[in-house]
Amino acid sequence: MLWIPIYFVLGNHDFYHGSITAVRDTVAREAASSRWLRWLPLSGVVPLTANATLIGHDSWADGRLGDFFRSDVMLNDYVLIRELRGLSKQELYAKLNALGDEAAEFLGKLAAEALALRRNVIVLTHVPPFRESCWHEGQISNDDWLPHFACRAAGDRLAALMSAYPDHTMTVLCGHTHSSGFARILPNLVVHTGAAQYGQPTIQQVLELE
Repeated sequence: MLWIPIYFVLGNHDFYHGSITAVRDTVAREAASSRWLRWLPLSGVVPLTANATLIGHDSWADGRLGDFFRSDVMLNDYVLIRELRGLSKQELYAKLNALGDEAAEFLGKLAAEALALRRNVIVLTHVPPFRESCWHEGQISNDDWLPHFACRAAGDRLAALMSAYPDHTMTVLCGHTHSSGFARILPNLVVHTGAAQYGQPTIQQVLELE
């Protein structure tokens, strides 16, 4: 057991055989009643040191990178999550857009608050926010998979913010693609994409904070 605060976000698998709304409500209640669990969408800006803060949001692939309408990829998400099940291609695209926009709005607002407080911001999110951070088996995902693996709306918002704060830094930690990689988006904005194997959670990286 770890008797320390654990900050986390949810991934798409957490919503299987349920609904986005119901799972979020359940996790919010459980985190609120726990001494140690901290779901980042409810945590606001978390001060880590005198120079660093942590923020986060689950995010969602928004369909805007790659070629959504030519892609024949069918994720389990579109069968096992209530809000995404049984939709036409156009309806699914609109729903993914909306989920991506929600993540972008949330992360943009919180990142702006964090940047006003500290010089260094760590962002935890499940879905890679940039094409360059959407790694799979050592390569960037192709146009068939990118619509389902990345959130352009969130990436655009974070990149715009960091362009306006050249003396600050942002480190994004994400996953979703099950493969590891590193991307430098801007001189002051980097993304670490974590690998994953089913049933084998691991500590992949330790960050040293000033």
